Amino acid sequence: MLQGAFSETAVVLVLAAALGFVGLRLRQPLIIAFLALGILAGPWGLNLVHDSRHLELLSGMGISLLLFLVGLKLDLHMMKTVGGVALLTGLGQVGVTFVVGCGVALAFGLPMMEAVYVALALTFSSTIIIVKLLTDKKEIDSLHGRVSVGVLILQDIVVIAVLVLLSAFAGPGHAAGAPVWESLLWVVGKGAAMLIALALVTRFVFPRLVGHIARSHEILVLFGLAWAVAVAASAELLGFSKELGAFLAGVSLAFTSYREELSARLATVRDFLLLFFFLELGAGLQVSSLGGQVGLAVVLAVFVMLAKPLVVMLIMGAMGYRRRTALLSGLTLGQISEFSFILMAMGASIGHVSEDAVGLVTLVGLTTIALSSYMIVYSERLYSLVAPALRVIERRGGYREAATRAAPSGKSVDVILVGLGRYGGDIARRLLEHQQRLVVVDFDPEVLGAWSSRGVSVMYANAEDPDIVWRLPLSSAHWVVSDIPDVAVGTTLARRLREAGYKGRVALAARRPEDTALCAAAGADLVLHPFSDAAIIAADALTSAIRHLDVTELPFELSEIRIRVDADAAGRSLSDLRIREATGAQVIAVSRAGKSHFDPGPDFVLYPGDHVVIMGDQAATEGAAALLSAQRPGGEESEEFEWLWVPVAPDGGWVGRSLRTLAFRSAYGVSVLAVERPDGVVGPPDADETLGLGYRLLVLGEPSDLARLTAASSAVT
Repeated sequence: MLQGAFSETAVVLVLAAALGFVGLRLRQPLIIAFLALGILAGPWGLNLVHDSRHLELLSGMGISLLLFLVGLKLDLHMMKTVGGVALLTGLGQVGVTFVVGCGVALAFGLPMMEAVYVALALTFSSTIIIVKLLTDKKEIDSLHGRVSVGVLILQDIVVIAVLVLLSAFAGPGHAAGAPVWESLLWVVGKGAAMLIALALVTRFVFPRLVGHIARSHEILVLFGLAWAVAVAASAELLGFSKELGAFLAGVSLAFTSYREELSARLATVRDFLLLFFFLELGAGLQVSSLGGQVGLAVVLAVFVMLAKPLVVMLIMGAMGYRRRTALLSGLTLGQISEFSFILMAMGASIGHVSEDAVGLVTLVGLTTIALSSYMIVYSERLYSLVAPALRVIERRGGYREAATRAAPSGKSVDVILVGLGRYGGDIARRLLEHQQRLVVVDFDPEVLGAWSSRGVSVMYANAEDPDIVWRLPLSSAHWVVSDIPDVAVGTTLARRLREAGYKGRVALAARRPEDTALCAAAGADLVLHPFSDAAIIAADALTSAIRHLDVTELPFELSEIRIRVDADAAGRSLSDLRIREATGAQVIAVSRAGKSHFDPGPDFVLYPGDHVVIMGDQAATEGAAALLSAQRPGGEESEEFEWLWVPVAPDGGWVGRSLRTLAFRSAYGVSVLAVERPDGVVGPPDADETLGLGYRLLVLGEPSDLARLTAASSAVT
């Protein structure tokens, strides 16, 4: 016989691991294994658990953490995206399931109160199971996946409302024989005070506090767990359920930048603690009483697996969704939820339902969770079998489906940049300069705060997190760029992106030459070299200079200066600057837009972003650097130079002529940096590039010069 809670828990954990492995091999949800463990470890099995106090404690923490994560993941944007269909489908499914389920329960002789509880338990579907299975199938971002998640959110809101009502009966404010309205008024008053307090903390405390806490992943996780349990305990002291308090704790943090990181890191803790909830539920199951309820359990299980999907399909079909979308959305909801068990357990503690009713719902849960998992996994095969019969529910056109599919699930992005070190920050700034839509990912709150203040979408996450790929907006991203110094982390991220079904392009940073092959093998479309790229274009210029000069025999230095936007040298020619006369240094090369101009002539005009390579002794190069870096008088940030795409108009006289003959620099004072042709972008273009119909020019110059150029492009000659 086991002695003490520690020994009991140790044996239970070993059995949990063993049954979990068996469930995994049999492709069963872990919830099934945990419930089976509860029955096995309970009085009707091996009778391993004698001290139930620690079991109740860990179970309560698991429930609190589950509700905390539900509140944390409450996605109001999702409800907006598929709001209409999720609202109507969710309300319709909940209403029909409750009414019909209550009627079936009454028909089998259940008392009214127990029938109401059982019917409520049947209406909810498992958020954990559905999200997990849809994620594994890479369908979480599909239309039917988003509809399913939207319905689940609505169900979660209904669950919380029910728990609030139950709190009116269970709390100390409800005296025996007192009118229900008095209890409800008391609950509303306390609830309002609690919500105001949480709102104040969310508004004035969390914006500063959480940012400091997030500097340490360990403290962030500890804070999330402590906050969930603390608010749950406070709610219980006020007479509410701890489930409600934990949910509100999650909602209070749902609007911070760290919700996804908290959710990802606490998911494992949640799963561990929920083991004890299902263990307690299974251990308390009265197996001897189930024999007389098998018939009702079978009827209710069939009702849940068939009626709930049918209601969803009929509503979505009436709204104009195609039969495939309607069926796949409906099949995901064909089981009862872990919240159903929580509801029944709470009802039993209040005295509203008997242990037999709890056992009945548990039996229905075991059946529906196991069978519906297969329905979701093999949903496409099921659709192929029943598709002809479903034509009756499908309206012509499917216009609502088309509209929903066209609606973005979030902001469209061009690049997801993971890592905001020095190199990653430079990449981000360059992308913004080129009007790219950007999402930056990092785990430094201060860095993210700085980028967020610039209007950039930010995400707090660690690239080493295995779940990061499921949190990124991959469906709308063209590129994922990683600036992670550790090549192992970067290559792992690339492989996870491909495993997640990401079809876009991936760029990885390789700090060492030998890392290039590893990045390519991991599926990278582009390998970046931060150390060699740090000199950007100037490195090419230096290489060209070294090839033409034997500097090892000369007492000269080579130096590189980048022309800033606000530099006085920007827009001026080399002859105008008189660098050699003023400093003794010689300009030997200028690197611009990926092309090196060796030994530029006196008419060569410098523009912002140019990298100028100068040669001379130390004093000369220092003097040239000071001259080229000097700010324009006044020192103000210049808005003088702008980038502009100019189309080549068919009647503007440019078609069929080369850039050399058009002489844009001398004629208009602008530089042509790139030419967009039907077959792609060429930059920098060759002087003999001939312009054609449909071409566009990327030019740099002052606003007045750009205006003259734009006017000339459409002027008939």
